[in-house]
Parts: sequence; structure tokens; C-alpha cells
Amino acid sequence: MQSAIAIVNRAAEQALALVEIWALIAERSGFVGAWRLTAVCRASRTGVKWWLGSLPGFLICGGSHGSGAVNDVWQLDLATLRWEPMPALVTARYGLSCCTVRGALIILGEECFEGPTSTVEILLSGEGRAFNDLALLSCGTIEDAATVVVEESDSAAGQVLLIGGMAVVDGAGTEMSTVYLVDLATGICNPQPALLDSRFSSAAARIPDGRVVCAGGLGSASLTSVEVFGPSTSGTSNADWTWTRLPPMSTGRYDCCGCVMSDGRFAVLGGTTHDGDESESDLVHATESCEVLMLGHHGAYWEPLPDMHYQREGFACVAVAECIIVVGGHSTAVTEVYDEKLKCWFILSNECNLPNEDRLASMGSALW
Repeated sequence: MQSAIAIVNRAAEQALALVEIWALIAERSGFVGAWRLTAVCRASRTGVKWWLGSLPGFLICGGSHGSGAVNDVWQLDLATLRWEPMPALVTARYGLSCCTVRGALIILGEECFEGPTSTVEILLSGEGRAFNDLALLSCGTIEDAATVVVEESDSAAGQVLLIGGMAVVDGAGTEMSTVYLVDLATGICNPQPALLDSRFSSAAARIPDGRVVCAGGLGSASLTSVEVFGPSTSGTSNADWTWTRLPPMSTGRYDCCGCVMSDGRFAVLGGTTHDGDESESDLVHATESCEVLMLGHHGAYWEPLPDMHYQREGFACVAVAECIIVVGGHSTAVTEVYDEKLKCWFILSNECNLPNEDRLASMGSALW
């Protein structure tokens, strides 16, 4: 009897070990490679799903379609490739900034039904979740600013950088070069060194060495210019940080997306480009092109990435598990993924398309 129990226990241990091995293989295969492994055998499928279930979900917040702003929040489960509804925003809004700070989801400002708003919302993890309002931003309403999380431990709720954007006065919008360090607990916005170029609807992210890159956006036309926020040559403290110009992108872009790939490169995807008066429709178009910033000992330069399958503007993207996932935008509801190892884009199944029939655009996105 004891021998039979020992055999069963040993078999169970071996089966569990096999599943764990497949989970490790999946982790080293990236998101696309892992999904391909699910077809190998039952143990591979279990191990892959185990690893995929440990990944954060791709979350989209708010946005706009034909009837105006929405307060919907959805999360794409990377283990099931299904969109799941999340608690709704307090205020319907589009063009919003969305990020995760200390495990909480933060929503900042942008447009709602009543017009621009300086409200900030937070969603904490846990059961019975709901969005709650935080303090209003002391800098007032800023539309289409880029948001980057600041790594620190001094504030009660965390801090973010609010980069550029557009100020609206008496119905007229003006692009801005302002940069604010926002304390989320109090809403106090402390001015930082200004951008070299005024811009809104740009792409920004923190790269592995701690510096912040801001690319593209809209000024008098779609911008090719790129700048980086980091220590000046005269000092290394945050007080000495300043903006420095980097080589321009190959094309001007706004309503684009930016993300940091697994190897630390900063990628800029899609967006809208135009060369002058936006009333000339033949000069204004969305693009499927992508490019990546190379930073190293030999200087900085841009290299092309393969084009997406669809032209996209005002869409959402995240980088996770050696891939980039994009969804939505003004032109399509299709979801596609870029595999960094295979260096190509794949269209995901129809179940991964945006959960509503309308083409949702100008939404926020985050991993959570």
C-alpha cells in the first residue's frame, strides 16, 4: 500500500515538474512563442497557461467613438485572450493619460462630456474595486499631455511627470512646453525644466537608465523632433536634470504610441503625420510605420521596425513578454502583436478585437 502511494506521489511530482519546465520554456519563448507551445501536449498547455496567467493584463480606459466619450474599462487576459470588463471610470473621458503607480491604476485629466477636466481618478487592487477621485491638479487643465511614472518613495500616493500637452483658453488650444512633477496625493504640480519644443499628443517613456524620452507630437505640424530628460553634464541630481535634443525620427508623428522593448530600446509606433495645413486632407494621414531609438556607446540613431498591418492613430499599446501589443485607433478595432524575436507582426484572433463594435480611439492603456 505504501509502495502504491509512493508511486502515485512520485508520478504527481514528475507531472508537476514537467508543467514547471514548460512554464520556464514559455517564459523564454515570449508571448507569441508561448502560445505556439500550447499545441505541443497537455503538459505544455498547462505550463504555458500557468506562465501566461502570471502576466499583467492589457488594460484600456475610456476613449471616444461616434457618440462621444466613454467610461468603459476593459482588460485583455493574456492567458485566455479574452477581454474582461473592469470597474467603470467615474467620468467618461478620451485622450486620457493612464499609468500604474504602486499597484494602483491612475487616470489623469483630458476631455469629458462637459469639456476638459483636471480630475484624477485611482483604482486600487482588491475585491469590490471602484474608481475614486483624487485631488485636482494644481496646474489646471492640460489636454493630451504625456505621462511618465517617477520612481520614488517620498510621496504618499506616488508621483508622475506630466509632459507637454495643450492648454485651452476661450475655446482655442495652444501647444505647451511645460513639464510638471505631479504629487498624486495632493495634486500639487511642481514645474520642471521645460521641453525644448512645445508639443502635445506625443510619445514618452522612461528608458532603463532612468532617463525620459519624449518623441513626436503636434506643434505647427507633426513633429519629428525627439528629446531626452536626464542629468546635465554639470551634475547628477534630479535638480540638475535637463532636456537634450536627440536625432529626429524619420517622419513626424502625433497620436502615436511609444513603449520600451524588452532589450531597452524605445519604439514609436504609428500615429498621424501631416506637412502643413490640416485642412489639406491629402497631406494628413495615419501611418502603419514604426521605428526604434538606438542608444549606445556609438551615439543615438533611429532604425525602422516592420510596419504594422493597419494604419493606426489614437490607438493603445503595451510592451510585455518580448512583444508589443496594439489595439484600436480611429481606423480599426483589430488587435495585433509584434514578436521581438521573430521581428514581425501577427494579427490575433477576432476574439481579441475591441469588445464593442465601434472603433474606439484616444483611450488610455497600461499593464495591470
